[in-house]
Amino acid sequence: MKFSEKWLREWVNPAIGTQELMDQITMAGLEVDGFEPVAGEFTGVIVGEVRSVAPHPDADKLRVCQVAGGDEVVQVVCGAPNVREGLKVPFAVVGAVLPGNFRIKAAKLRGQPSNGMLCSESELGLSEDHGGLMELPAEAPTGQDLCDYLGLNDITIDVDLTPNRADCLSLRGLAREVGVLTGESVNEPELHPVPATHDEKPQVTVEAPAACPRYLGRVIRNVDLSVDTPLWMVEKLRRSGIRSIDPAVDITNYVMLELGQPLHAFDRAEIDGGIVVRMAHQDEELVLLDGQTVKLTSDTLVIADHQKPLAIAGVMGGEHSGVTEKTRDLVLESAWFEPVALAGKAREYGLHTDASHRFERGVDYELARTAMERATALLLEITGGEPGEIVDVVSEAHLPDAPRVTLRAERLAGVLGMTIDASRVEDILTRLGLDIIDQAGDRWTVRVPSYRPDISIEEDLIEEVGRIYGYNNLPVTEPFGSLAMRPRQEAVRPLSAVRDFFVANGYQEAITYSFVDPKVQAILDPARDGIALANPISADLAVMRTTLWSGLVKTLEYNQKRQQPRIRLFESGLRFVKDGEQIDQQPMLAGIVTGNQLPENWANGRRQADFFDVKGELEALFSLLGVEVRFTAGEHPALHPGQCAQLFLGDQPVGWLGAMHPLVQKKLDLDGTILMFELFLNPIVSGYVPNFKEFSKYPEVRRDLAIIIGNEIAFADVDRVVRNNAGERLNALRAFDVYEGEKLGEGKRSLALSLFWQHPERTLNDDEVHELFDGVIQALQSELGATLRS
Repeated sequence: MKFSEKWLREWVNPAIGTQELMDQITMAGLEVDGFEPVAGEFTGVIVGEVRSVAPHPDADKLRVCQVAGGDEVVQVVCGAPNVREGLKVPFAVVGAVLPGNFRIKAAKLRGQPSNGMLCSESELGLSEDHGGLMELPAEAPTGQDLCDYLGLNDITIDVDLTPNRADCLSLRGLAREVGVLTGESVNEPELHPVPATHDEKPQVTVEAPAACPRYLGRVIRNVDLSVDTPLWMVEKLRRSGIRSIDPAVDITNYVMLELGQPLHAFDRAEIDGGIVVRMAHQDEELVLLDGQTVKLTSDTLVIADHQKPLAIAGVMGGEHSGVTEKTRDLVLESAWFEPVALAGKAREYGLHTDASHRFERGVDYELARTAMERATALLLEITGGEPGEIVDVVSEAHLPDAPRVTLRAERLAGVLGMTIDASRVEDILTRLGLDIIDQAGDRWTVRVPSYRPDISIEEDLIEEVGRIYGYNNLPVTEPFGSLAMRPRQEAVRPLSAVRDFFVANGYQEAITYSFVDPKVQAILDPARDGIALANPISADLAVMRTTLWSGLVKTLEYNQKRQQPRIRLFESGLRFVKDGEQIDQQPMLAGIVTGNQLPENWANGRRQADFFDVKGELEALFSLLGVEVRFTAGEHPALHPGQCAQLFLGDQPVGWLGAMHPLVQKKLDLDGTILMFELFLNPIVSGYVPNFKEFSKYPEVRRDLAIIIGNEIAFADVDRVVRNNAGERLNALRAFDVYEGEKLGEGKRSLALSLFWQHPERTLNDDEVHELFDGVIQALQSELGATLRS
């Protein structure tokens, strides 16, 4: 927010200097980002009057002018296209010094004497405009010092506001703030309703009251937009960083800067029927005031007539309905739009306007009529015209309610570290415009004004009291308190143990955005729709992730494009899944592996990591965590059909492991074999509590077994059948040989197993072991169709 110090002091004029004023504003939380003079440094420039203009005898583009600068008339040679008889211009007399230490001397230009220089705005450091001379009003007093006439002894202050302080995006709001800080009264301009002089009213229909709870319209007839905007308004706009365009646009911009309410003016002749506030039709086109054509989306609020859109609500008007010098009747618009409905819309269309900047942050919902009356009065004063009645379409159900917030003295003292006198607290609250509606002992309940949407909870009031009291006046205190140790379930392993495990196995931890590219996510997780962001950072960070793979594959791609041959990444974080109307945030653990299994050196080969390498690492992790997870063949749209396993903890699915599907890999433009896993974090970190078990002193008994089974039978099924039938003294089961060949027949596999039994209190005899061994063989034959290999 840029503003002129002189303009601010018209509203509130504390008896402090410029630097102290800026310091106070900064210390109150409105950081002054910078300041600069409103014009370049120059001397000897006065108001000049061009008395006559004649062609230069030796140069087609030059003119010989007679210029009055007070008591005398001098000759000046000028090449500006807009020089003409009777023009009032800035006149740098001989001896004047312009910005850049450029001294004006008497000279001859193509043989003609020139005693001084007629100046453009750029030559005086007022703006970048160098297309012609700066034209002054006809009533400007000839010979007066230009700095005095324009009041150039002024600075422009640039305040960098946080998004919650939209109330200070106006001179009224800033003056209110300075008045509170300094105790000075604020001199607001007298604003009176402008009575109607005709009965024409715009027909207004609001079809989207939730997005536009209040819309005001007014017809003003017979305006003259060919007149010049007054110099005082042009200067105030310029010093606030806004270029003068025409009286109608200048007045709406001026009121926006003055009061904080964006306005818009339509050409009445270009409106077909009435005004309709509605959501846009998908791919509906609109040519904006800046000339670009946009295709509107169905979630964009527009101002339309009965045939076409006229403007993107709260962002920018359309070229077709914009006012021009030929406009005679206009429709003035003032509205309050729900900030969430407009959030991100300007950015979506590659725009950023002063209006959208304010509406997205929240405008005073009670200001629209006041701003319209102010703009109407200025229009009548500058352009003339005949105002009609104001049409005010309002949906009270969708307008915000003034919140009531309670402040406790005990809480205030606890946060600020000191006790502030109750009368001082009440004074601060009252000066801030907060209406104290109830006071009971050491607590105050206030009604928040409509221009402070950022105040909604007690902590907001504490912040207000603290900053107005003065942060530098608060004491330096050290917090204290008794901290009890939080109990931790021993069976639940901390996330740090999981991270340490992966780092020890050569992985790097990745931390990616929770916002991901919707196109990448649709490839990896097509069954779920990501939750779209209302105000995305960019188009490729537009939805919340439903899988951690979405971020990891982008990190993998980044590293592969930088020729990294061995990549092992893991990440822990939340995924976001729709659960009806709610959003379920689920802690997840994911990883991605490609390249060599071991770092390349003289001792290690170049064997590529495969499915079983990652499976073994996960099994080691589960052993560390104390959980028994089984792997079963499964299908996932992102994983290779033949190398995909679903993981179960009991009957509960806890994740996936597999190689990336070739089609997915092609779409993502990734190289090599890529292995991925993703696990639900909460179930796998809750294992058993380790306890001591005494070693048996008695001998272990081993029996070997070779069976022939079908290829479709997983080892997990063999393991389950053996353990269910081998008795409680089975210590271990190991597969030590797998064979497939023509001798076994198609679809058959030979599996050699070793079974180990051990009793903690005695030696097992052969009969016991034979009985258990025979039971295992019979179970394998009956349940899995296995046969003994001869």
